[in-house]
Amino acid sequence: MTAEPFRSQLAALEQRGRLRRLSPRAGRDFASNDYLGLSSDPMIAQAVADAVARGVPLGSGGSRLLRGNAPEHEGLEAKAADFFRTQAALFLANGYVANLALLSALPQRGDLIVADELVHASVHDGIRMSKASAVFARHNDVQNFADLIAAFRAEGGKGRVWIAVETLYSMEGDMAPLADLAKLAARHEAMLLLDEAHGTGVFGPSGRGLSAGLDGLHNVVTLHTCGKAMGAEGALICGPRILIDYLVNRARPFIYSTAPSPLMAVAAAAAIDRIEAADNRRDRLATLRQDAAEAICAPLGLSRPRSQIIPVILEDDARTMATAAALQEAGFDVRGIRPPTVPAGTSRLRISLSLNVGRNDVLALGELLRSHVA
Repeated sequence: MTAEPFRSQLAALEQRGRLRRLSPRAGRDFASNDYLGLSSDPMIAQAVADAVARGVPLGSGGSRLLRGNAPEHEGLEAKAADFFRTQAALFLANGYVANLALLSALPQRGDLIVADELVHASVHDGIRMSKASAVFARHNDVQNFADLIAAFRAEGGKGRVWIAVETLYSMEGDMAPLADLAKLAARHEAMLLLDEAHGTGVFGPSGRGLSAGLDGLHNVVTLHTCGKAMGAEGALICGPRILIDYLVNRARPFIYSTAPSPLMAVAAAAAIDRIEAADNRRDRLATLRQDAAEAICAPLGLSRPRSQIIPVILEDDARTMATAAALQEAGFDVRGIRPPTVPAGTSRLRISLSLNVGRNDVLALGELLRSHVA
């Protein structure tokens, strides 16, 4: 095998300012998705330690359909179904795999997937694995969603429509118009696939997410990742029992994956208890958002943030990465985001607020950003 094709492609990425490299954690955390600061929570850690003490194994030993199905997995799924007020839940290794499972298995041949153009890359990859056709709607444009569904029907499409959106967009920090999308879905007897990755724990009653008002509906499937505000790892698909059973039988990313560690199921179950009782943490995060509105957004001419995610769009790839490097050198872990993760010409600093920082950190970052960006 010659390494030349790979070397030349990496060189081309570097020339365009898009070569990725792994870097260690350092500086004040404005990069992680540990929004409620639960990744090092002592109560979650104690739950895992107690499980180890009573003999819960580290590894699952196989897929869930073989010997990998542990009582801890089933206990977590029962707790999640109860907490998120749905019929059933399914635990998978992470949100990426969960979206692959959802999109590759549930929409059938002859169906139509209508996805927001800014949905997670995992949704795009799941669509590529699907037998259904797919179109992408303009971001948060409910009328465009409706027009694409109407065009499908006008062209003779008879299958089911699946509407796929993020409830809180990971790179924009804005929220999907869920109430209007729910009405659209009801009008067309469509299914709603709602990726709550960045909403779970932070929004909704007891942290149940932005889709909490739609929980339990027969045409709603939600995905709640455990590795962000919940501070653990894995993902939970929640929805009608019939669809969860179907995923167990037909979703290849679930069937052919070694099951997640039973200890991680313990951690995720403990995390549900923690986010349910985390109103104080959510209030503190909302206060940090207000601090950021005044110290970061107003001076830079940005809109007030609606969420804990604040994009500072610099457009140019090289400028974005140079600014991120300067912020990191000054002790602030802010990462630059470039295409293809975001559309061309929208390279940005992604500022992620979490309880791993405080008001003084936000004020100091705002002052530094003014000197580098404003």
